[in-house]
Amino acid sequence: MTSWLFDLFPGAPGWLSWAAPLAGAVLVLALVAWAMGRLRESRWLSGIGPQAVVALGGVAVSVHGLWGFATDTAGLPNPLAVAFIAVFDAAEMTLLVMMYRAADPEQGWTPELRLMHRTAWLLVSFSAAMNAVHAPNWWARPVLASIPGLAAWLIELQLRSKLHRERPDEADQGGRPGPVRLLVLLWQHAWAGLFALLGLDARTSSSAVARAALAQRAAHRVYRLRLALEAGSASGSSRRAQRRLRRLRGRAQKALDRADVATDTGQSLALVRRLAALTRADEVARLNYADATAVLALIEDLAVTPAAKRLESSALAERAEDARQRAEAAREEAEAARKRAEDALSTAQRNLQAAREEHAALLEQREDADGAMEAARQRAEDARQAEQDARKRADDLISAARQEADRIRTAVDAEEQRLERLTLDTDALQRTHSEAQTALRQVTDQIEEATALRDRLLRDVAEHAGSDPDPVFKSEAKQAGWQLYLASVTADHGSEPSAAELAERCSVDPGNARNWLRDFRAARAAQLTAHQPRALVGVNGTDRS
Repeated sequence: MTSWLFDLFPGAPGWLSWAAPLAGAVLVLALVAWAMGRLRESRWLSGIGPQAVVALGGVAVSVHGLWGFATDTAGLPNPLAVAFIAVFDAAEMTLLVMMYRAADPEQGWTPELRLMHRTAWLLVSFSAAMNAVHAPNWWARPVLASIPGLAAWLIELQLRSKLHRERPDEADQGGRPGPVRLLVLLWQHAWAGLFALLGLDARTSSSAVARAALAQRAAHRVYRLRLALEAGSASGSSRRAQRRLRRLRGRAQKALDRADVATDTGQSLALVRRLAALTRADEVARLNYADATAVLALIEDLAVTPAAKRLESSALAERAEDARQRAEAAREEAEAARKRAEDALSTAQRNLQAAREEHAALLEQREDADGAMEAARQRAEDARQAEQDARKRADDLISAARQEADRIRTAVDAEEQRLERLTLDTDALQRTHSEAQTALRQVTDQIEEATALRDRLLRDVAEHAGSDPDPVFKSEAKQAGWQLYLASVTADHGSEPSAAELAERCSVDPGNARNWLRDFRAARAAQLTAHQPRALVGVNGTDRS
């Protein structure tokens, strides 16, 4: 493919050998996608559905096979090969699409549609045959042969769903003979013969076939057990015969258990019918078929008809009795329901009569209420007018009250400010008064304390009035303590020494030091009294002149 490109362009690069086929493939895929989109949007394929696109893929494969058959096998030139393909694949797809477009669910399969349907499938069969001939090997032949049929079948599925009918060959009971009809009948006959050979019924389900097979197996094993019992009774008993008999008996018991013969009436009837057919085969072979009565009696015996009828009749009688009892219960319930309905009807009638009377009374009350409503409406109108007047007066009063309230609020604010100032002044005066009271109490306490001290000193002075103002104590230690006390109190800002200090300086007991302090105070008071000015002596009561 690329040799002519290099012949055409001698100086072309090497990558052109793979880029040109790739571009061609992409272009072909784009054209195919565009064509499929146009076909799906066209009125010709509208409504068929997405399976039409898949069918177009099958048609493309079939066209490839027909092209190879036309050019290689038939040796047709290219223009005639195109016409050859148009006669088969294009024609069959056109017929199928025309059938879909012309199908009417009300009319169903008309003769024209059936003729078009047969013609389309005939063309499909020819296309399948030519695809199979052109296949390269035997593995590809069935696959390529099935492609045209699958493509046509996808479109016919949509056609059948639109018509909602059966296939034409199934709906046409009295169809005319032909090759297609012959093939259909041969196919059905072959499968029917295979089902008959296997003893199967095509109309039964898989579970029914399995249960029938279990019943037949149980019948065969029971029949073998019967033959073994008859052979053993005729030839005597041996160990081998007994072992075989036990083995056959166990198999027959298992088969009966698996077939549910004891619990299922249908299975038991099937078992009995099969055993009757096995045990009475000789009678069937020796039967004189000229005697129709004997033939019918034997057939009834083989089918176990009387027993089955009796069982069915008993079952039907039980079901009928149950149905009668249910009907009787239903009748009693219906009678009770009828009585309840009659009671409810009479109650409803009474309620209806009472409702009618109440309705008439309500009508009268409504007429009275209409008059009262009119009067009430007039009163309401008057009240509304009075309310509007009152609202207007109230608005005026509210406006005046708001103005007066604003004036009063202004005065109250001024008074509150004045009150706050007075409150602050009062608080300041109270704090000053409290401080003065506190100072007064402190001065009073100091005066009382000074008075008490003065009285005590006067008593001490009176006791020592006649003593020496400069006392001399007998004890040297006490004399030394007095000198120490006198030096302490006469110093600038001096104060009395403590008892502990006197006890430490004079080496005495603290208790004696405390007694010394009392004596030293009295002596000091006497000294002060002896040397005090005349004015102070007069105040203390010693000299008033």
